[in-house]
Amino acid sequence: MDRRDVELGPLRLIAYGHWGRPVLAFPSELGRRWDWEDRGMVGALSPLLDAGRAKLYCVDGADEYTWRADDVPLEERARRHGEFERWILEAVAPWIHDDTDGGEIVVTGASFGAYHAANFALKRADLFPLAICLSGVYDVSVVGWGERGDATYFSNPVDYVAHVHGDHLDWLRSRASLLLVCGQGQWEDTTGALESTKTFARMLGEKGIRHELDLWGHDVPHDWPSWRAQIAHHLPRFV
Repeated sequence: MDRRDVELGPLRLIAYGHWGRPVLAFPSELGRRWDWEDRGMVGALSPLLDAGRAKLYCVDGADEYTWRADDVPLEERARRHGEFERWILEAVAPWIHDDTDGGEIVVTGASFGAYHAANFALKRADLFPLAICLSGVYDVSVVGWGERGDATYFSNPVDYVAHVHGDHLDWLRSRASLLLVCGQGQWEDTTGALESTKTFARMLGEKGIRHELDLWGHDVPHDWPSWRAQIAHHLPRFV
């Protein structure tokens, strides 16, 4: 399998595969670009990568500087997160388009990575029209403290989706599609992922934004073996 470790400004990505639809994967909380490889996610997708159906791009996270910078208030974390968003939009997405035929990019991630996938799909559905979100929490305000301002609001899906309306809502309905997947086993409740996934699916449904909710069994925990099975099950539908 082709594998390239690429520097793009302040952070890096690893590209896997030689052809196919681009898939951008965000790491889980405090994760790095190699986590999907180390945790078996790349291996779970190797049939698609080897067959030229997908190209996978795993990026560094910036959580230690943004949402998990626990010594700074939430609004400052959100402003820092804006720098990460700009890196994805101004460096990563153009590089992926140059590395492929310019096709629409699927975004995905597990746990905190699912938040990133949903957030990018909803904010920039022109670039990322499909998000595959595994065991996510979609109210990012739960990680921090302090006052919440515009930076937090516009980076928090449960905030801005609740108030989207008019032409922009119509556009989202025409462009965005989110697949929300979650187990019902160990840690899915204590992390808040199960309740957040169900609540967010209801919110998307109330807004008429295209989505699918897929809840796995009570024997499926909030852990990498679950996410390997889930991404291997779902991604072939879209590539």
